[in-house]
Amino acid sequence: MLDYAAKRSATEPGLLGQVFAIYQSLEDCTRDALAEELGCDEQTLNRLSLCRRPSGDAFAEQVKLLCGRFGLEPFALANVLRQVEIMGSDSPTPRATATLQLAALDKRKKDEPAS
Repeated sequence: MLDYAAKRSATEPGLLGQVFAIYQSLEDCTRDALAEELGCDEQTLNRLSLCRRPSGDAFAEQVKLLCGRFGLEPFALANVLRQVEIMGSDSPTPRATATLQLAALDKRKKDEPAS
């Protein structure tokens, strides 16, 4: 039952399961690899997937609370959250969006006059 709920959380906005699914897509990593990166087992990752995504002014406090509850390193979880945020978590295909953004930056740099 927990496995099923964790899988469903991947499509639910506002849950960590969705963040983890996007991160796995961005990094082309397995669920086991993500669990290892966060320093937990798959069962803990499933439970964590059902939690709300930290946000707003209380982001750091929320990350600490989650990490304390699940025995994770705050830096590892914050890193995953921020990477997804930066790479365009609201996009249906984050990798494609990130590639386009990087290409636009490259073009902009080429178009700038040399100093």
